[in-house]
Amino acid sequence: MLKRFLIPTLMLLFWALPISAQSVSVATVERKPFSYLEDGAPTGFSIELMELIAEDLGYPFEISYFDSFADMLGSVEASSSDVAIANISITASREQVMDFSHPIFESGLQIMVPKGGSTQSPIWTALASKDLLIAIVLAFAMLFGGGMLMWVFERKAQPYFDRPAKEAMFPSFWWALNLVVNGGFEERVPRSFFGRIFAVLLVLSSLFIVSVFVARITAVMTVEAINENITSVNDLYGREVGTIEGSTAASFLGNRDIAFVGKPDLDSLKAGFAAEEFDAVVFDAPVLAFYAKNSGEGIATLTGPVFLRENYGIAMPSGSTLKEPINQSLLKLRENGEYDRLRRKWFGSLN
Repeated sequence: MLKRFLIPTLMLLFWALPISAQSVSVATVERKPFSYLEDGAPTGFSIELMELIAEDLGYPFEISYFDSFADMLGSVEASSSDVAIANISITASREQVMDFSHPIFESGLQIMVPKGGSTQSPIWTALASKDLLIAIVLAFAMLFGGGMLMWVFERKAQPYFDRPAKEAMFPSFWWALNLVVNGGFEERVPRSFFGRIFAVLLVLSSLFIVSVFVARITAVMTVEAINENITSVNDLYGREVGTIEGSTAASFLGNRDIAFVGKPDLDSLKAGFAAEEFDAVVFDAPVLAFYAKNSGEGIATLTGPVFLRENYGIAMPSGSTLKEPINQSLLKLRENGEYDRLRRKWFGSLN
């Protein structure tokens, strides 16, 4: 009986020794709303959670901000930092080189697009597209050229074409337009030898010309209608997609063979999005939601459901003696309601 009491007591004392001996070094990066600097002071959901844990365990801690996620996690892997906290996804590859606490936040990936980018009618977008304008210009050029060539052949053969070139431009164009659209023309039948040959060629090719032109318009409008809307991962193929290199979002996109541009940090990713470098951004849902709501200046909106559900955790060096005390503190904070209070403060009502 005494042995069963002493063993847990000694283990708790052993875990507490490194805590009380010196302050714990906490590595983090700026990732709103989880960790960032406000008026020079660290704040955010993860930072306040770390403060609650430290208060519960009774040990001081020092926060160090790193320039990138890789540097932050590298400091933990090298044991130069005791813990790392932000929006750190618990993954199998990271678990191989470091330890993680119990999950501190359930998240996932989501897609962010320019606000209003999918509200414009695809019909109007198609009408203003470069391909459609080129098709229309080519069609008018063909009709005008065909009409003027018929004027050359027929100007001495019948009164309709018997006029100066400037005056014959529209009548000749109108004659060619009616011929192509109707597939024939009962009045003003060509009388010259070359005019009749040319008219037969126009009649035979009119069906082909109209079919190609209609097909071109339909294709452009269909493509514009499809490309204008991004509502799921499948809509990202062939689009300009941005994320942060080395993130779980980058791994997901790479595994799905979706081409993307990887930015080194969140600030450069947001800057690229604001500069309209991307059609869409894929990253952690709560981070994008915070940006769209508070920092997007009305230029961003989230689309589609959250996918690739993942959990955030507190990272520690492998075999860290802080793991068990931190896990116990997290359980206590959930049981006494402090965790729920903190989450509601930063993210509203819990789902």
